[in-house]
Amino acid sequence: MMDMPIQPVRLCIRSSPLHLPMVRAAVEKMCEALGFDSDSAGSVVLSTDEALTNIIKHAYKGADDKPIEIELGPVNESGQQALRICMRDYGIAVDPARIKSRDLKDVRPGGLGVHIMSECMDSVEYRHAEGGGTLLVMVKDIPSRREEVKS
Repeated sequence: MMDMPIQPVRLCIRSSPLHLPMVRAAVEKMCEALGFDSDSAGSVVLSTDEALTNIIKHAYKGADDKPIEIELGPVNESGQQALRICMRDYGIAVDPARIKSRDLKDVRPGGLGVHIMSECMDSVEYRHAEGGGTLLVMVKDIPSRREEVKS
């Protein structure tokens, strides 16, 4: 793997579900550029989609005209190369400690976005954003070639 010459990509979208396919495409292309296999890239795209859906549904109560800022790009933390995706909303802030997946034994449609993100990504962290809203930071390690061969 090269030394990550790829620069971060910044997007600012409105909270409309119509913008989600464009973000998914950007995330997929970034994963491809960083060397993710198709399964790992699919997990990152799914996590991104779930996060944005939660922002629209919960932070903005379904409003389709509110800003969402997204930054995705490579990071190198303690020698591990990874993709970091940051999403910032200006909506209803919630205590990050209260953001949890519902019990998986509670079988019903919906409500699994937080669980999916936690399972698919290596880290998921919610923070209070300065000036209101929430900052979500998700990280997925880039698999090394050796790990891909083992799988």
